[in-house]
Amino acid sequence: MIRHNENVSESWKTLPWKQFRRDLFRLQRRVFKAVKAGDKRKAKSLQKLILKSYAARMLAVRRVTQLNAGKKSAGVDGKLALSNRERFTLSQELKEKARTWKHQGLREVPIPKKNGKTRLLKVPTIADRAWQCLIYFALSPAHEATFHARSYGFRTGRSAHDAQKILFLNLSSKAKGKDKRVIELDIEKCFDRINHSAIMDKLIAPQSIKQGIFRCLKAGISPEFPEQGTPQGGVVSPLLANIALNGIEEIHQSVRYADDMVIILKPKDNAEAILNKISQFLAQRGLRVSQAKTKLTATTDGFDFLGWHFRVQSNGKFRSTPSTDNFKAFRQKIKSIVNSSNYGATVKAEKLAPVVRGWRNYHKFCKMDGGRNSLIHIQHRTFKVFNKETKKDRYSSKKLLDKAFPSVPYSENKFVNVKGEKSPYDGDITYWSERNSKLYDGETSKACKRQNHSCGFCGMKMLSDEKVHLHHVDGNHSNWKKNNLLAVHRSCHQNHHRGNRMSGAGCTEMGTSGSN
Repeated sequence: MIRHNENVSESWKTLPWKQFRRDLFRLQRRVFKAVKAGDKRKAKSLQKLILKSYAARMLAVRRVTQLNAGKKSAGVDGKLALSNRERFTLSQELKEKARTWKHQGLREVPIPKKNGKTRLLKVPTIADRAWQCLIYFALSPAHEATFHARSYGFRTGRSAHDAQKILFLNLSSKAKGKDKRVIELDIEKCFDRINHSAIMDKLIAPQSIKQGIFRCLKAGISPEFPEQGTPQGGVVSPLLANIALNGIEEIHQSVRYADDMVIILKPKDNAEAILNKISQFLAQRGLRVSQAKTKLTATTDGFDFLGWHFRVQSNGKFRSTPSTDNFKAFRQKIKSIVNSSNYGATVKAEKLAPVVRGWRNYHKFCKMDGGRNSLIHIQHRTFKVFNKETKKDRYSSKKLLDKAFPSVPYSENKFVNVKGEKSPYDGDITYWSERNSKLYDGETSKACKRQNHSCGFCGMKMLSDEKVHLHHVDGNHSNWKKNNLLAVHRSCHQNHHRGNRMSGAGCTEMGTSGSN
């Protein structure tokens, strides 16, 4: 029995994932081009092929069970993970029922908000997430062909840093940002109030997919608002929200990240008239502007957006720094690790490193000098704890501190925006692989360039649909010689180390966080 299970596990690992990705991308590229050319009939036929595609089904199952951040989140059925045998079974179920898929209920998880209230994260089952992922593969390229260039949230190939750079370009001294104002737009309960008909009317999809999406929406409804809402927690939910809100950027110069939006006003612009137009746009989608949270702000007074604080100084210089709320949340994570009595200094350093690296990577295009953002005070407190736990061995404490607080090079406002309306589905592999490599720094970036932006295991280009990991060839994570470092896809890295564990090699996985 054990031998049979090992065969199943090995057969999953040795599936032709490289070919699957090529097959799916070929179909998605054709969908994108068909919509761009205005041939929606052809696009819908190709979407049906994606639904039937063995490659798409297997990639959907792998993504929700192995790659996604919420891969260990249980739905109402209580399942936290699937065995390889169950993955094959789920793929077969998608084949037989994709066109008539029935969603189970959603598990509600309360998430605390900054104002003390909570929002409900509604988690589908693993099977429902796999179906949604399959549908996402079909819908995403069709709508990427229609999305506005200044929409950056939850889109492949775009990130929050694109939005940050757009604000710099519009509020810098060259753009006379000192004289401008911004509207900090807040949409009241956006995900809970989006009208289902607004989504369905704009959906580019064959009838079978539309019916499935409609059932998906109905599975997460609130009894008070049966015709509204898309559940937060589903794979396809952010895409549906983007579909409903697409076009709001055309009302006035602005930048949008999902339901967060900043509207940029020149001195003569009428803020009230612009807000009225936006209110009319939102009303057609069952939404409205939050009067309490929407603010008109002078750029010299500063405003928060996506975890950053933006302000134009009195001398006209544009500045972005981590927002106060963002820093407080980060500091709390650090304190909970440093002050924990559950593990020693060595484990604390290992747990701190990815938290600090991730925070510094996210803010690496900000102004980060100064006491707070340089983390000098937090490091001083951490050193004291480490020194105590290493029995005042200052050399060991300093070594652990350096490991816990990895440095990240900063380049204020130097991020390079994605070109116009370019999309990863346009087939320009060279552009997207080189761009993706630039989103990483240090040894990961160098390894990508040495490998011509291709994965060291599968040989395929490094695109933004999957994170890049840095693999140590000899398994020694202290050996940072360049011939020991290999840039690889996250999934390839996982497969490699699973294979080594099965054979008793006992390697450990080590990834490098990117900024996207």
